[in-house]
Amino acid sequence: MNTPQPSLTKTKLRKSLLNTRKSLSASEWRQKSDRLCNHLQNSPAFTQAKTILAYFSFRQEPDLSPLFLTPHKWGFPRCVGSYLCWHIWQPGDALHTGTYGILEPQPDAPKIDCSEVDLILVPAVGCDVHGYRLGYGGGYYDRMLSLPEWESKITIATIFEFALLAQLPVDSWDKPLHGVCTESGLEMIQQKS
Repeated sequence: MNTPQPSLTKTKLRKSLLNTRKSLSASEWRQKSDRLCNHLQNSPAFTQAKTILAYFSFRQEPDLSPLFLTPHKWGFPRCVGSYLCWHIWQPGDALHTGTYGILEPQPDAPKIDCSEVDLILVPAVGCDVHGYRLGYGGGYYDRMLSLPEWESKITIATIFEFALLAQLPVDSWDKPLHGVCTESGLEMIQQKS
């Protein structure tokens, strides 16, 4: 676990972590992603879930695609205005490139009802040991997770070990996640409320 300099702002920390992630070789990225997926796949949170929200890897985020072949109902986000809209997706379904260059389900793909969701795999630039997440700065997940209908869902950040920090700068709107999964293992930090 890395200890950031106390004076580092979220912006500087984000840039540093993204540069480190970008510097991974293709084989390191694949190996770390596969180990991370293995930890997730063997966790009770994953095996007991029926409907899981995930994301398509972007800018060398951990690649979760090996998990998408498991017998779960999968939901993926589309950015609509300043919010995420979740759609059902399964391998073979068409995708398109969204606003930020991220693959998204087609706009007419069936939507997921949040009451069905058991687990949310949350992309992050970094996380700390308390479950606080550093995102890309758009606030999409912060807005979503602060809504009452999402507050009780199990949330697990997926990051590489170098991005797990002792402490992040925390703002009033930041919500801690329930767990953090890296290639070294899955650490559940808090129980579902």
